[in-house]
Amino acid sequence: MKNEDYKLVTVNSKYCDYLRKFDYRVSYNANKKKLRPFVGVLFEIDKIKYFAPLSSPKPKHLKMKNKIDFYKLDNGKLGAINFNNMIPIIEGEYYIINTNTKSLKKEEKQYKILLNNQLRWLNRYGKFLRENALKLYKKKIENKLPKKTNERCCDFKLLEEKCKEYKNEE
Repeated sequence: MKNEDYKLVTVNSKYCDYLRKFDYRVSYNANKKKLRPFVGVLFEIDKIKYFAPLSSPKPKHLKMKNKIDFYKLDNGKLGAINFNNMIPIIEGEYYIINTNTKSLKKEEKQYKILLNNQLRWLNRYGKFLRENALKLYKKKIENKLPKKTNERCCDFKLLEEKCKEYKNEE
């Protein structure tokens, strides 16, 4: 797969809820405020794309260390990418976030500034992030992760099966 620029996307909440029935580690995708942004496309295996959820900046990110399953954006100032919670996804179950729309509310403007800054940072380090995501995926599949890391990660193979079943149900 060629290394295209990243896009920030939202994933259909119904799809995330479906996957969570099989793996509790799948991120919740909706709350009263807004949909969680995901980074797409990290990599593709057998025509299944993988996306990873982003976390907004939190004070704890500044103290945390980068690991194979968690990586800070701009040393945590822009949040983090949770590779451990990346999910397989199919066309039609995600939507590109338009960060260029005009906002009326102050918090919406601030959020769009954050999303644009995250996107710039992600695209700057795109190749490394893709390699890291794929490395985590392979180690998880081959059962070569340390126990604690393994426990934090979604069951990628199971979710791939459920992703295909979801596709057939639609």
